[in-house]
Amino acid sequence: MNEPVWMIQTKKADFEAIASRFGIDKVTARILRNRDITGDAEIENFLNGDLSRLYDPFLMKDMKKATDIINAKCSEGLRIRIVGDYDIDGVCSVSVLCMALMDIGADVDYDIPHRMKDGYGINKRIVDDALRDGVDTIITCDNGISAREACAYAKEKGLTVIVTDHHDIPYEITDGERSYILPEADVVVDHKQADCPYPYKELCGAGIAFKLACALGVSEETRREALKLAAFATVGDVVELHDENRIIVKCGLEAINEDEGGFSSDPEYALKNEGLAELIEKTELSGKRITSYHIGFVLGPCINAAGRLSTAKTAAELFLGEGDPSGLAGALKELNDRRKKMTEDMTALAHEKVLEGNAGGNVIVIYLPECHEAVAGIVAGRIKEEFYKPAYVITDSDSPDEVKGSGRSIDGYHMYDELNKCAKLLTKFGGHEMAAGFSLKKEDIERLREKLNENETLTEDELTKKIWIDVPMPVSYVSMGLVEEIGRLEPFGTGNPKPVFADRGLTVAGKRIFGEKGNVVKLSLKDTGGRAFSAIMFKNTEDAPEPEEGQVISILYHPSINEYRGNKELQFVVQDFR
Repeated sequence: MNEPVWMIQTKKADFEAIASRFGIDKVTARILRNRDITGDAEIENFLNGDLSRLYDPFLMKDMKKATDIINAKCSEGLRIRIVGDYDIDGVCSVSVLCMALMDIGADVDYDIPHRMKDGYGINKRIVDDALRDGVDTIITCDNGISAREACAYAKEKGLTVIVTDHHDIPYEITDGERSYILPEADVVVDHKQADCPYPYKELCGAGIAFKLACALGVSEETRREALKLAAFATVGDVVELHDENRIIVKCGLEAINEDEGGFSSDPEYALKNEGLAELIEKTELSGKRITSYHIGFVLGPCINAAGRLSTAKTAAELFLGEGDPSGLAGALKELNDRRKKMTEDMTALAHEKVLEGNAGGNVIVIYLPECHEAVAGIVAGRIKEEFYKPAYVITDSDSPDEVKGSGRSIDGYHMYDELNKCAKLLTKFGGHEMAAGFSLKKEDIERLREKLNENETLTEDELTKKIWIDVPMPVSYVSMGLVEEIGRLEPFGTGNPKPVFADRGLTVAGKRIFGEKGNVVKLSLKDTGGRAFSAIMFKNTEDAPEPEEGQVISILYHPSINEYRGNKELQFVVQDFR
């Protein structure tokens, strides 16, 4: 991996004027510009957006048609089955639609494919089970847009099929022209359709489910519960936190903190989703303000672990109040602990294979037969980060002749498009720009590795990780007020990363190592004026470099407020140093 390059954002605007109009610091104004938040209306929406600014769900193509069918089926007492996916987005989507349809009096249940037995999305087994159980209508969520065979089979058997999804529309290329292919369904609700007029195109599956719930006119209480899970999934599915997604996550987190997190002391609020509250407790987050970080790195992985190592139905049962919430939350926590250990072991093995030099060139393709397919995507992500190259991890499947793979990408490499170029080698594939999944014959692994590397056009610049500095800012400029103001830009995540600042000429006056694995470095820094500042750095690996006492360093940092025994102090979290 090339040494990461520090880059300073240089986007221009009248920061003085923006700061004056909105009563914010010039630093905050620059961060907004760096996120391409421009124009007074957009800035106002970013800083103060609330649920009243969400788009009308009926702007989505065929949303009215979908609600008309669902309401008619509900009135006739016909049975509806929701079919989701086994990841966090799929589980939340299923839960949102079940809540919504139960709210309007529908006879509804759900099914979620088993990762190892079924693979991704609706399939013939799920359709046959629905027919056996007397189901009249299937509604997919977070899947279905690429399920041509399964949807056609369901229609052939007389089922009504409504597809709700957020993934890219599949296409074929003929004579250099793309032709998009929709599944055979009564209705397709997917805002990625070229002729869909919906103004925002980055909702996750649960975001689409939330819009459908709103279109169905559910009660305010159900809408609030659906909002929480839509926020949970939006963070967990790593989609852009701009525009409508930002409002969903911001308002959803507020609801979670008021209802389940124990952060709010307002007696008006009581626990609404016992399962979510129990998961918060089991992960030792009770009483803390739940943020996008906690969903992305603590709570969300527990939901994903169910689909990876067991059945995602356990997570849906937790959210829908089916069974003992404490027992279900505890089981999910244990599954995630197992998943973490497996991931660590397989990442170490994958690392060795890359260093051995037989995993490809600029596109890494690793065959790990001993890897549980459920963690292949996570391992691919770790390898991608470590070597900063697109990475695919392939594992064995139940079939002795077929293998499965998961990939994670870097900017500049469209993973779905690149796999599409190798479609003749694949028995199944799907995904988007940054991640993908696929199956192929075991005998074709080497040919796939060769083909992906023959096709890649990555430049040296694209293979160099860039760390973007929002503002070069002396640590002496930071105040408690500025840190609190920067907090208004939360939730942070994809498309709205936590701001990065830089300072130089800082002397390491003191250093202390602590933490269970010795991975936390506490620093005392002094600037050129002799002023002392407290800083902390978290090491990713044991051999990661750390500053030494007496060194003069430059740092990338994010300011925070450290509270201990009632006392508050500024603390600078060091991301990197030179």
